[in-house]
Amino acid sequence: MTWILGATAALLAVVAIYDLRQKKHAILRNFPVVGHLRYLLESIGPELRQYIVRGNDEERPFSRDQRRWVYASAKRQNSYFGFGTDLDLEQTPNHVVFKQAAFPLPETGPADPKHPLPCAKVLGEARGRRHAFRPASVVNVSGMSYGSLSPAAVEALSKGAALAGCWLNTGEGGISPRHLQGCDLVWQIGTGYFGCRDDRGRFSLERLKETLAAAPTVRALEIKLSQGAKPGLGGVLPAAKVTPEIAAIRGVPAGVDCVSPPHHGAFRTVDGLLDFVELLAGETGLPVGIKSAVGQMDFWEELARLMEGGGRGVDFVSIDGGEGGTGAAPLAFTDHMSLPFRLGMSEVYRTFARRGLHERVVFNGSGKLGFPHSAMVAFALGCDMVSVAREAMLSIGCIQAQNCHTGRCPAGVATQNRWLAHGLDPASKSVRAANYLCALRQEIGWLCRACGVSHPALVQPDHVCIVTGPFRHEALSDVFGYPREWGLPSESDLAVVEALTAMGGVSRPAGGRAPSPRHLAEMAVP
Repeated sequence: MTWILGATAALLAVVAIYDLRQKKHAILRNFPVVGHLRYLLESIGPELRQYIVRGNDEERPFSRDQRRWVYASAKRQNSYFGFGTDLDLEQTPNHVVFKQAAFPLPETGPADPKHPLPCAKVLGEARGRRHAFRPASVVNVSGMSYGSLSPAAVEALSKGAALAGCWLNTGEGGISPRHLQGCDLVWQIGTGYFGCRDDRGRFSLERLKETLAAAPTVRALEIKLSQGAKPGLGGVLPAAKVTPEIAAIRGVPAGVDCVSPPHHGAFRTVDGLLDFVELLAGETGLPVGIKSAVGQMDFWEELARLMEGGGRGVDFVSIDGGEGGTGAAPLAFTDHMSLPFRLGMSEVYRTFARRGLHERVVFNGSGKLGFPHSAMVAFALGCDMVSVAREAMLSIGCIQAQNCHTGRCPAGVATQNRWLAHGLDPASKSVRAANYLCALRQEIGWLCRACGVSHPALVQPDHVCIVTGPFRHEALSDVFGYPREWGLPSESDLAVVEALTAMGGVSRPAGGRAPSPRHLAEMAVP
C-alpha cells in the first residue's frame, strides 16, 4: 500500500511540475493538478447536462423527451407520456397547436403502420420523365454521406429504409455497397461530384452513367446546392476518414483531406442549373431535383420565373432548414446562416405558388422534422414529403454526444474508427430504424385523422395554429401569409388519396420492395 501511495504522490508531483512550467494554460499554472478537473468537466459537459442537469424539454438540439420518444419507438416500447405536458401551453412562443375535428376519422387505410403512407404526387410526372414514380412513403431518410457516417451506420439505415418502405438519400459522398441493401435511393450530387467526377474533379456524365449501371435502385437524382448545417460553405472529410474504400467510391486519393467546394463547377447561374437538370434527366430518364437551404430569395424568384416561362424545370425541391445539422460547421454558420425550416419553406412555397407552379413540383422538407408535430406543420406549409437525418441516427443508437466532427462517436455512428464502429450491429439496428420510421408515419396518420383528413396531402394551414404570445394565437395561414386556396388540395390530390385510402396502401413500384409487416414484427428488437 505504501508503494502505491508513493507512486501516486510522485506522479502528481510530476504533473504539478509540468503544469507550473508550461505556458499554454493559465488555469494549470495557477492551479496545478486540480486545474485538470476543469478540462475534464468541460469534456463531459454534454453528458452531464444530458443526464443530470437539464430538464425534459431543455436540452438542444433534441430534448430528453424527444430522444426518449425516438428510442422507445425504435425499440417498440411504450412511447406514451403520462401525467400531462411539461410545457406552458398558453405562454410558450411559437408553440404549435392542432385543431382536432369534432368527428375524427377512424384509423383505417394508409394510417396503418403496416403499410407505407405514399406520396400524393408522382415524382417526375409533371415534366414527363421516363422513370417517373410515386414515392411509397411520405417519410424518408435524408442525406448523410458514407464517410461522415460509419459503414455499419449506413448499412443499418439502408436496411431499415428497405424494411420500412422508404427511400434513402445517399448524401454527397457517392454510392457504396452499403447503400445497396434493397431500398430505393436518391443519389445526391454535391459540388465534389463524388462518384461522377473525372480525374480533375469535374463532373463526368460518363462516370455518372457507370455508377448508375451498378446501382439499379437509384430512383432520382438530387443536386445539392447547400445544406442547413453550413449553407454557403464547402465541406472537408478529414484525411483520417478517407480510407481506401471511401477514396475509391468518391474518386479521390486515399489519406488526403477530401474537399467539397462551396459552389458547383458544372454551372454558376440559375439558367445553367436548369440546363444541367435537363441534361441529367434527358440522359438518365430519372426525376431530378435540388436541395438547398434558403437564403437570398432572388435565386428562387429567378428559378420560378424560368420554370414558368420555359420547358425546363426541377422535379422536386428539398428545403433544408438552418436548424439542420448532420454536418460539422463553424458556430457562426450553424447558428446564423440560412432561414429556419418554417420560414424558408414558406418563402419558397409562396414564390412557386404565386406563379401556379406548386402543383408541378414535389416539395420535400428536412431540418428537425422527425417528430409527428413538426412533420405535420411541414405538410401544412406545402410539403409532400419529409426526410429525417439526426432522428434516424438516434434510432440506431446515437446518444447526442456531439462528437460527430471528431471521429470519436461513442455509439459508432459518425466515425470511421473500426473499434468504435464495430459496436453498431447493422442487423439489429436496421430493425430499430424501421420501427422508428413506421412509428413516425403512424403518428402522422393519427394526427391527420384527428384533424379530420385521411392523408398528409389534405392537411391545410387552417388545421394548425401558432401561439404568438401570452394568451394569443394565430392560424398558420395568417402567420405565413398563405391565401386559403393554397392550402386546399387539388383534384388530383383528392383522387389519389381516395384511391389510396380504398387500397389501404399502394403497390411498390418496380425496382424496390415493400416491407413485410409480419417480417418486420418478427424482427422487432425489444
